[in-house]
Amino acid sequence: MKSYVIPEYIVERDQDRCIRCKVCVNQCSYDTHYYDEEDDIILSRNENCVNCQRCATFCPTQAITIRENPNHYRSNANWTQEAIASIKKQAETGGVVLTGMGCDKPNLTYWDRLLLNASQVTNPSIDPLREPMELRTYIGSKPDKLEVEMDEGNGVMLKTKLAPQLRLETPIMFSAMSYGSISLNVHKSLARAASEVGTFYNTGEGGLEKSLYKYGDHVIVQVASGRFGVHPEYLNAGAAIEIKIGQGAKPGIGGHLPGEKVSEEISETRMIPVGTDALSPAPQHDIYSIEDLRQLIYALKEATDYTKPVFVKIAAVHNSAAIASGIVRAGADIVVLDGVRGGTGAAPRIIRDNVGIPLEMALASVDQRLRDEGIRNKASVIAAGGIKSSADVLKAIALGADAVYIATAALVALGCTVCQKCYTGKCPWGIATTDLWLTKRINPDLGAKRLAGLLRGWSLEIMEMMGGMGINAIESVRGNRLLLRGVGLSDTELKILGVRMAGE
Repeated sequence: MKSYVIPEYIVERDQDRCIRCKVCVNQCSYDTHYYDEEDDIILSRNENCVNCQRCATFCPTQAITIRENPNHYRSNANWTQEAIASIKKQAETGGVVLTGMGCDKPNLTYWDRLLLNASQVTNPSIDPLREPMELRTYIGSKPDKLEVEMDEGNGVMLKTKLAPQLRLETPIMFSAMSYGSISLNVHKSLARAASEVGTFYNTGEGGLEKSLYKYGDHVIVQVASGRFGVHPEYLNAGAAIEIKIGQGAKPGIGGHLPGEKVSEEISETRMIPVGTDALSPAPQHDIYSIEDLRQLIYALKEATDYTKPVFVKIAAVHNSAAIASGIVRAGADIVVLDGVRGGTGAAPRIIRDNVGIPLEMALASVDQRLRDEGIRNKASVIAAGGIKSSADVLKAIALGADAVYIATAALVALGCTVCQKCYTGKCPWGIATTDLWLTKRINPDLGAKRLAGLLRGWSLEIMEMMGGMGINAIESVRGNRLLLRGVGLSDTELKILGVRMAGE
């Protein structure tokens, strides 16, 4: 059947520059480019192009330019190009329109409408190059008070037994991305970078490949609805355990790793047959109440001798604050909030773009609710979903987070161009794929170096901003919303965020 969907992009090739080296043909995993032997020319199938920029990046003569197709439907504020194209695709396939990465709709990000305060005369700034700045933070449940006693040598001994904590040298961790949705070499890069920098990487719901167990001190293992790869050795391999209830890109629905991506390697780690679809149910079938959640939390604690903190991850929704309160009272050590900008390997576009709420709103509400109930110290709060810069990190902490998760930013550091075609498994950058030929495009040594560089760069910027605010410890920023000011926000938005208007 002839498709009525016009190509999104046009591949332009300067034939005078083109040397017929076929690099573009070999690099494109979507078969966009092909060589015509008879005419000795390289041509392109525009309908296949996803604008990943792989061919343009590697073209030795810079002969390739990719641009948006100037042919488009009549402009209409309601019937946009995307809306029309989606309807045509569904008419032709009868299926759900899938997409990857996070929501790309405007007006759902508040970070850019929040500004940080700065010190001036009465509150001198601090020079982070010459004075110590403390980014280290500990996440986990904290006691209401500490009891100490003097020992025989007049030293101080702590009598209070502390819950297990995670020590972060920077308040940034790598968020959950499962083995299968991304390649093993990406997981190796994340694990090595986390170990080098002194932070943590999350396995996602696909289990932990055996070669990565040695990084366990910097790994958070996830328990999701499908229970893929979950067994006692796995639980004890990591430094912490995360129960995944929901994620920002697809609140309230499950996951699906197509059978064609379940190779022998994936099969062994996920503990499912080769070539079978890995279906994650929407609910965890043993959790239908806070009481059920409490049972699982303590089952996992019991299985690991109460040595590891337990995270519970939920999508940001309208009643996140009440849910978070229940999660903390159920015994979780850390609550993870994943906002509407959260990324994914695959999700129905209609769900990704229309379900859930912005992270900033949920974060401020959760932090305030836990403070009002006097249980904020009982659990740390992690913010996730669309964190794209060091400024976003610091603003999230000021809104109430103890630390943040990043995922898309980490993939961009590895080469991702956010073409949003992760669900195809053909990622030309070797990231969202299980194709062994494509996977080799990520070198774990270089990948770890790039990721560590990103975290170090962001950490330096955070220290610069803190210095400009006259603050020398990240703990002094946490939940201090007086450090924030809003611009272009309504009174209701400012009230929910707990932030004053710029100029106040």
